[in-house]
Amino acid sequence: VFRPGDPAVLLDLLAHPLLACGMPRPVARQSAAFAELVLLRGRPARPDIASIAADFDLRLAGLREAKYSPVWLERIGDADATKIRSLLGVMEDAVAPLAAIRDSGESSLGEVLAGLVRAMETLATDEAGSFLSVYEGDAGEKFASLLRALIASRHQIACRPGEVPDVLDALIAPEVVKPTVSGDGRIAIWGVLEARLQTADMLVIGGLNEGSWPRKAESGRFMSRVLTGGMGLEPPERRTGQAAHDFQMAMGAAKVVLARAARADGSPSTRSRWLQRLLTLAGETAATEMSARGRRYLALASAIDETGELPRLEQPCPAPPLSARPRRFSVTEIETLRRDPYAVYAKRILKLEPLDPLSRDPGAAERGSLFHEILHRFAASAKDPGSAEAYEKLVEIATGCFAELRLPDDIQAVWWPRFIAMAPRLLEWDIEQSHNVARTFSEISAHRTDIGATGVTLSGRADRIDLLNSGERAEILDFKTGGTPSKGQAHTLLAPQMALEGALLSLGSFGDLGPLEPADLKFVRLDSKGAVTPESILSYNHRERSAADLADEAWSRLEKLIAFYEIETNGYRSRALPLREHAMDGDYDHLARALEWSSGDDGGPE
Repeated sequence: VFRPGDPAVLLDLLAHPLLACGMPRPVARQSAAFAELVLLRGRPARPDIASIAADFDLRLAGLREAKYSPVWLERIGDADATKIRSLLGVMEDAVAPLAAIRDSGESSLGEVLAGLVRAMETLATDEAGSFLSVYEGDAGEKFASLLRALIASRHQIACRPGEVPDVLDALIAPEVVKPTVSGDGRIAIWGVLEARLQTADMLVIGGLNEGSWPRKAESGRFMSRVLTGGMGLEPPERRTGQAAHDFQMAMGAAKVVLARAARADGSPSTRSRWLQRLLTLAGETAATEMSARGRRYLALASAIDETGELPRLEQPCPAPPLSARPRRFSVTEIETLRRDPYAVYAKRILKLEPLDPLSRDPGAAERGSLFHEILHRFAASAKDPGSAEAYEKLVEIATGCFAELRLPDDIQAVWWPRFIAMAPRLLEWDIEQSHNVARTFSEISAHRTDIGATGVTLSGRADRIDLLNSGERAEILDFKTGGTPSKGQAHTLLAPQMALEGALLSLGSFGDLGPLEPADLKFVRLDSKGAVTPESILSYNHRERSAADLADEAWSRLEKLIAFYEIETNGYRSRALPLREHAMDGDYDHLARALEWSSGDDGGPE
C-alpha cells in the first residue's frame, strides 16, 4: 500500500497461504493464481492494490483483444473472472484504511497498526468468517503479543506514509520466534546454559574438536591483556574454565554420547583436549569399549546419509497413445519437432506452458512483433513506396503502433530512433523489391493442409508474399529482427519454416492465391543499426537450389517425420538434435532433467 507498484510484494500476498478473503481456500487459491497471471505476468505491470480490481478488468480486456493471447487465457471463463473480481474487491476493501493514511499527511503508528490489523484479519477471513489463523501457532502468538505491546505503548510514533514500511521493519526486526516444540517432542537441542540447568535421559555432547570446545582463548581486538586486567575485566581463560565446568557437569548425565567431526573444512580435525585426557584416563580397554558402544549410533547416522549408487537417468522419450498426439501443426513447430520433440510433447500433450517472467520488460520478441505489425499495416495501406508521401505514411503507422504498445520510456527511447533510422532504408528496399511485383500480400495465412496420408495437417502464416508480374510465380519474404535461423540452417532444412511455406504455396494453401510456384525464399533482416538486408536461402556454401526443389524436399521430409510419430512405439525424445550441445536453456529442458542424463557439464558439483 505505502509503496505501490512492487510486483514481487503483490505476488507474495497473492500466494500467501492465509489469503482467503471469505472464500473456500481452494477457490481463493485458484482465483489468486489467475489474478497473478493477468496482473503480473508478461508485459510490465505495476498494479496498485488500492485499485487492483479495476487494473484487473483493464488488463483482462487488453489480453482478450490482443492479436496473440496467451494459451492460459482460455482457462479463465466468465465464472472464474467473477470470483477473481470478488477476491480483488475484498482486498481493496481490506486495505482501504491504509490507503486513506497513504493519501493523507503524517499519521501516528496507532492509526497505522489499526489499519494493518483490519487489513490482515479481512484478508485471512475464511469461509466460516474466522480470522484466527493470523494469530495461531508460535509466530501468530508472538505477533499478537507485539501488537498488544505497541498499541498499549504511551509513546506513539508519528511517521510519513513512505516511512511506514521501514518503521514496521524496525519494530519487528528484534523479535525472535522460538518454536515451543522441536521436530520430535522427545528431542531438545540445548546450549551450555540450558544443559547446565536441566537433566535428560541421554545427553549428546557434540563438537568435541579442539578449537570448538573449548573455544580458543583470544584477547579482545581493541584491548591488550594487560589493559583488560587493569580494568578488572575477566581474562579470556575464564570462559575456558567455565566451559570445562559445563563439560564436567554434562558428563554426570545417566547416559552420555561424546561426538566429534573427524574432518572439518575438508581437513582432518583434532580431538578436544578434554576428550583426549578422558580417553587417556579411562585407559585403552575402556576407550575401546566406549567406541564399540558408539558404533551403533555411527551406523544409524550412516544409514540416514546412505543413498546407494543412484541409477543414471536415461534420456526421456515418452510415447503417448496415438489418440493423445497432436493432429495439427504450424510451420514454426516443425523445427521444434525435429530438434526437441520432448518440447512438443510437454506443450501440446501435457499442456504445459512456461510462465512469463514477473513483469518483464519488452524484449526481442516484442520488438519483432512491433516491426512486423508496422510493415504489415504499411503493405495493407497499398501506398507506393516510391511516392513522396510514403515516408510520412510509414512514420504515421509506426507512431500508432508504438502508441498501442505503450512501451516503457527507456525502451521507447531506444527502439524509436532505431526505427526512424531504418525507415528510409525500408522504403529503398521496398522500391527495389517492387520492380517485378504485381501485387503484395502481407500476413497471409495458409489453411490446414493434409500431410500425405497421415491425417495430420499443417498450417502457417507468411510475413509477405509478392506475386510476380508473370502471375504464376511468387516470392516468400520473412522479416527477421534477430540472427536466427541462419541462412545455412534454412538452406539445409534444419530450420524448414521458409521451405515449408514454399511447399504450402505450391499446394495452393494460401487462400485465393491458388497454387503458385515459389520463385525465391528470402529473409529480410532488420538489424539494430537500421540496415535492411535481403538474404535468399537458395544459395549456400557454393550450392544453388531452386525454391521448388527446396520446398519439395522439405515436404517429403515432413511426411516421413510425421509418419514416424504415427507409430505408437516411437516416442518424443528430449534434445534429439539440439542447436547447441551444452546449452540447457530450453523451456522444457529442466522438466526433462537434461543436465542429469546428458553428457554436458553445468560447471557445478557432480
